[in-house]
Amino acid sequence: MINKIQRFNGCNMAPMHILYGLTLILIGFSIIPVNCTWWFISQLPLHAVGAGVLCDNIPGLVGKQRRLCRMHPDVMVSLGEGAKMGVRECQHQFRHHRWNCSTLDRDSSVFGKVMLKVGSREAAFVYALSSAGVVHAITRACSKGELMKCGCDPRKDGESRDKKGWFKWGGCSDNAVKRFMKLECKCHGVSGACTIRTCWLAMQEFRRVGEYLKLKYNGATQVMMNQEGSSLIVANRNHKRPTRKDLVYLEHSPDYCINNLQIGSLGTAGRHCNKTSMGTDGCDIMCCGRGHDTKTVLKIEKCECKFHWCCHVNCKECSRWVDVHTCKGPNPIAPVNFRQRRRYI
Repeated sequence: MINKIQRFNGCNMAPMHILYGLTLILIGFSIIPVNCTWWFISQLPLHAVGAGVLCDNIPGLVGKQRRLCRMHPDVMVSLGEGAKMGVRECQHQFRHHRWNCSTLDRDSSVFGKVMLKVGSREAAFVYALSSAGVVHAITRACSKGELMKCGCDPRKDGESRDKKGWFKWGGCSDNAVKRFMKLECKCHGVSGACTIRTCWLAMQEFRRVGEYLKLKYNGATQVMMNQEGSSLIVANRNHKRPTRKDLVYLEHSPDYCINNLQIGSLGTAGRHCNKTSMGTDGCDIMCCGRGHDTKTVLKIEKCECKFHWCCHVNCKECSRWVDVHTCKGPNPIAPVNFRQRRRYI
């Protein structure tokens, strides 16, 4: 199953990465011009179209990839769900950053064409997280019986033991994933007594994967090609040598302060910022030194909620005035007054 995922993972000349458990870490880039990505599947209505239509509308697939796509339509639906999961989690993790993992409408590159060519720290994160989303979605679909050629982990059979004592393997344990697994159990016995426990391994919430990779992003190492062009070496000798579980990047991040659709940046003009924060969501950092505007708006929200048996909740609507801070845009370039200019020539 993992081999099939990797065959679909990217257009014909996309950067390569390696899967280690649930966390796929990008260990190298091939800086080759590409105009499309498999991320585009996250923008397609997967359940509303047939496999043939779906496979014909994923840009950049070569003949063999399209044949695999048509042969495994159920896998492609899960692959698309995983890609969407990766995009949503990326946007959550970077919601307080200048680059907020924004996607471009009606663009087959999804994140911007330069994102595919520049070996930046953000590109490494996107490749790792979106690939992990695919693995997560396909593994979960296997456990639910939604895919024809995979299923539960066959090794989880018989009895085992944890800190609480003995239990029997039951249910359907998630397969093909090594990290971020948790043991879930159900008790059996008279009057709720836990005389017998049936347990299975299940993946934890995908948010854990996002948080883990965000830490890897923060500690990513810049690398460069050696003189022979055969391998990657650390760009700064004072930095630690990355392991196979680390993120690496080749080039510094581009300027995300201004609107530049080529790099997938919508700029920070109009973005909300926190006036009192000293972090990346603060107005000083988010607005790139351009300053911010403040307006007072009336915010209506639910309050004084009460639960009524059975079974609904009644809430009142409360209103309050709040200050909203948004980043100013870049200063426009003043037009040249040629008549006035001639006086000084």
